[in-house]
Amino acid sequence: MKKLENKVTLITGGTSGIGLTTALACVREGAKVIIAGRSEQNAKEALQIIKDNGYEAEYIQCDVSIAFQVENLINQIVSTYGRLDCAFNNAGIAGNLQNTANTTESDWDIAMNINLKSVWLCMKYEIQQMLKQGKGAIVNTSSAAGIVGLPGAAAYSTAKFGIVGLTKTAAAEYVKEGIRINAICPAFVNTPLTGGVAANFPEFVQHIFPFQIIGRMAETKEISEPVVWLLSDEASFITGVALPLDGGYTAM
Repeated sequence: MKKLENKVTLITGGTSGIGLTTALACVREGAKVIIAGRSEQNAKEALQIIKDNGYEAEYIQCDVSIAFQVENLINQIVSTYGRLDCAFNNAGIAGNLQNTANTTESDWDIAMNINLKSVWLCMKYEIQQMLKQGKGAIVNTSSAAGIVGLPGAAAYSTAKFGIVGLTKTAAAEYVKEGIRINAICPAFVNTPLTGGVAANFPEFVQHIFPFQIIGRMAETKEISEPVVWLLSDEASFITGVALPLDGGYTAM
């Protein structure tokens, strides 16, 4: 039996990076995968990669920072498949990385809407459906910067701390309803997002990267495999955890 056999699984931000690798891992483990994102072109490329690996997935266009779109996303999944078993709320951006005093109101609002509000909205409608089923598993993408402060990234770090707090709160609220909710907290991962940060904020990366004491970036597979495990019944006794996947970053 595969880890996610026939489990209907939603992955937001599933068209590239950690999300796409996780989609591949989930379909490998027997899941029926729906990836959600804003870019149809990125989705087309992602679905082709999944097909080239011998699997299939579905794409639903959605801006996860907009409530009615998220509600429609969940309704469409349930209309098609009858249920939602697992969700990986992974969509997010780095945004404009600045110190607290240099962060603009626009920088702040963008970080909160895309990195934090989106996770709350997804959980809101995912949990409503999972309550009807009496069971479900959710994993949210936070960051090592959601466990320890990240100087020079005030808005980003605050949003990621918020995801950890939201994860722990919701996990406690719904554990007796059969719903498990956890978060992963990666540090630097070899993704297009990290590449963009390195290009746009090279001094920031040069200063922060040495704290990742393993001395290298993670590969996306090193993040996706723990996600699959947390979504699976193998992790049935685990909820409310913010799991560092950080090469020792938060050990310092």
